[in-house]
Amino acid sequence: MFNATQHRGNPNMGPAPPGQPNHRLNEIMDSLRAEFENQSRASEQVENQVAQQIQEMELIRNKVYQLEQNQLKMKQEYEAEIRMLRHELELRGGPQVQSHLTGPPQHGGPAQAPPSLGHGQGGLFSGIMANQGQGGPGLAPPPEQPPQQQQHPLQPPPAAGQPQGPPQPPNSFPGYQQGPTLNGYAPQPQPPTNSPGLGKNRTMAARGGPGPATPQQHPNQPQPMPYQNDPRASPQIPRPVPPGGDMQHGHRHQMPGLPNVGNVLADLNPDDLPEHLKRTGPNGEWHAVFNPNVPRTLDIQLLHNLVHESVVCCVRFSNDGKYVATGCNRSAQIFDARDGRKVCELLDESVQDKDGDLYIRSVCFSPDGKLLATGAEDKRIRVWDIENKRIRTTFDGHEQDIYSLDFSRTGRLIASGSGDKTVRLWDIESNQQVMVLSIEDGVTTVAMSPDGRFVAAGSLDKSVRVWDCSTGYLIERLEGPQGHKDSVYSVAFSPSGRELVSGSLDKTIKMWELTPQRNLIPSTAKDGKCIRTFEGHKDYVLSVCLTPGGEWVMSGSKDRGVQFWDPTTGNAQMMLQGHKNSVISVAPCPTGQLFATGSGDMKARIWQYTTWRGAHQGI
Repeated sequence: MFNATQHRGNPNMGPAPPGQPNHRLNEIMDSLRAEFENQSRASEQVENQVAQQIQEMELIRNKVYQLEQNQLKMKQEYEAEIRMLRHELELRGGPQVQSHLTGPPQHGGPAQAPPSLGHGQGGLFSGIMANQGQGGPGLAPPPEQPPQQQQHPLQPPPAAGQPQGPPQPPNSFPGYQQGPTLNGYAPQPQPPTNSPGLGKNRTMAARGGPGPATPQQHPNQPQPMPYQNDPRASPQIPRPVPPGGDMQHGHRHQMPGLPNVGNVLADLNPDDLPEHLKRTGPNGEWHAVFNPNVPRTLDIQLLHNLVHESVVCCVRFSNDGKYVATGCNRSAQIFDARDGRKVCELLDESVQDKDGDLYIRSVCFSPDGKLLATGAEDKRIRVWDIENKRIRTTFDGHEQDIYSLDFSRTGRLIASGSGDKTVRLWDIESNQQVMVLSIEDGVTTVAMSPDGRFVAAGSLDKSVRVWDCSTGYLIERLEGPQGHKDSVYSVAFSPSGRELVSGSLDKTIKMWELTPQRNLIPSTAKDGKCIRTFEGHKDYVLSVCLTPGGEWVMSGSKDRGVQFWDPTTGNAQMMLQGHKNSVISVAPCPTGQLFATGSGDMKARIWQYTTWRGAHQGI
């Protein structure tokens, strides 16, 4: 007992044997704690290194952007100086001088001066919309003009081995020279001119005085119908023939006694078609023909005819489908989609030139329908408060005409495309420009993806580009052997955002499959994946879009037609003819079954498409 008591009372004695495991546990915990601290420090070091590298990459990116902007500025200064010197030389009576800034030959001809989209005086669409040298189906013959007022119109490409005329000035449209007859009218002679055709030297024949070379119309002149077999008609594109032997819903793919025109439905004469393959409006005001090679699934009806006093450059529905906005000369107009009644006209009274032209090239509703953004020839974006009919915000920064606008899904960002070779993003809340995306040629069209993360643009250089809106990185460039062969005038995302369609002056529509996983690292691949090409229009494709569910691709063309295409097969379902001039703009209703068209015949129209139920509809 003494030993036990002594043992318990001696403080120098170690812990009892049962306490040994606790000591070992503490050592292990201390070791783990030390290891954790070491790993934490290592992790912090790695994070710091990554952050430093990201910062360095951002500095490099900003430096490259600054260099690009400086280079662009220098290029513009050099081009301006060259134009001034050339003009001075012409005034002194010297010979015309080819610019040393010429690019590669286009369409098999010799090298041309770099394309210019003008500086607010006509610009990109003037040649298409002014009916000059591009008559035939859908356009009235161009009027005679005095030599001193003769513009440099859009011209068809020269035939192989054909001698070319005098060189065009910088403001002429890219890649088109005087050539063979096109669309049923002989090309207009192009007299020599001592003016480079810049700025306000251009005139508008309809007014007889100064003004932009934007649209003059002759809607009442007789015009050949596109389905007439005119030997002078524009060259036919290859006609894809649907696979034979397929039977659907009891319909044969090839109707006996009808010509096999493939998707070129404009070659079908309605008088030769059975009743179930055509639809005609009252007094023959419009008609639709349906592809005899595929089962008919659509019906069409004109709801409203919206008459304007000038060319209708653009149409757009509000997100709720209740209203349609149009852009024309000097004003944007809003109509009730249900009854066709004009409910609002937005006109900027502060514009100083009251007698001149100011065409509204693009309109776009905000997602909540309270605002309307307009882009015009004066290089300015106006954001209108629709209810109060006043300008809420203006955005200045573009250096040439604005051709396209689109709101992001959140309504905070506006994307704009201009002839100044830039796509710009604007913040509607801060009223600031937040991003400038520069390319090599004029931007004709922009579209925001459904999720608002990406912006796509079409350009005169035949390419479609897609950027990340948050970083400005170019992540897709859709071109190459399967790409367009001429300028891209319209782009639109599919409802899912996984595909994109584009329309071009090469008379085709293409559907592109976008990369499923778009990394933050810029893409270096130029060639996108074209999954389908829609061929059938007889002239330039000026506008493309998809129905809200993605069931149909719609396209409007300079051939006056609107076509519905099956995106899964590439077959044309229907061709609609009603406008007396180019169909410049086509827009679907977000709620379905309606679409709007805008045309050079000074009319916008609202149409309804429904499922065709055969004889039960009494057609």
